[in-house]
Amino acid sequence: MLLTIDVGNTHTVLGLFDGEDIVEHWRISTDARRTADELAVLLQGLMGMHPLLGVELGDGIDGIAICATVPSVLHELREVTRRYYGDVPAVLVEPGVKTGVPILFDNPKEVGADRIINAVAANELYGGPAVVVDFGTATTFDAISARGEYVGGVIAPGIEISVEALGVKAAQLRKIEVARPRSVIGKNTVEAMQAGIVYGFAGQVDGVVSRMARELSDDPDDVTVIATGGLAPMVLGESSVIDEHEPWLTLIGLRLVYERNVARM
Repeated sequence: MLLTIDVGNTHTVLGLFDGEDIVEHWRISTDARRTADELAVLLQGLMGMHPLLGVELGDGIDGIAICATVPSVLHELREVTRRYYGDVPAVLVEPGVKTGVPILFDNPKEVGADRIINAVAANELYGGPAVVVDFGTATTFDAISARGEYVGGVIAPGIEISVEALGVKAAQLRKIEVARPRSVIGKNTVEAMQAGIVYGFAGQVDGVVSRMARELSDDPDDVTVIATGGLAPMVLGESSVIDEHEPWLTLIGLRLVYERNVARM
């Protein structure tokens, strides 16, 4: 079994693969204060409930693949792999790790590991040209060329960040549940805010992706648009440009990168 861990700014998503199939997944909050020992206890608690794994930490785990946008958490997870999974091959995605995707960016080290991993999975599953829209703490748009190269992208404030900003900065507004309202024209303040978030972000996605597609290909219809991230379902039904929804895109990319590197270890 391969354990994949995607550490985002807000949530950490874990996936358990049996071959190419994801057989279990978990979502926990990302806490930069957690130590390696606390993370090990958390992992044991989650995986100890799975029928395919043993009760001891590490039982049934043959490999680990990790990417993180929070450096302090990556540091602690490195210690987890050393102390608690010492005999298990581990791939931590960072500069020098083979991904198979050329990065055509002014400074490749500036690109988040999760964005490169998404490009790996998108290119493997759908080919290029493609655009990955990841609805996380930030909404990111990443472009993959017809040759499978990562050529750049767009970073915009995420849905939850926007909701929080409205609640903090506007005196008469408050934080709301992110949900689809009854109609675009809100009949109360909450529905008006929900409409602004849901339909506003759908319009943003359609506008940004359409412009990216025109730069990626002479025929924008040739560009495959893949949505991922925990908040993607909020926009899927309202966007006109999204072709595919793959909630486990990053975890699949981690599996692919692990397979491309483990033979070299």
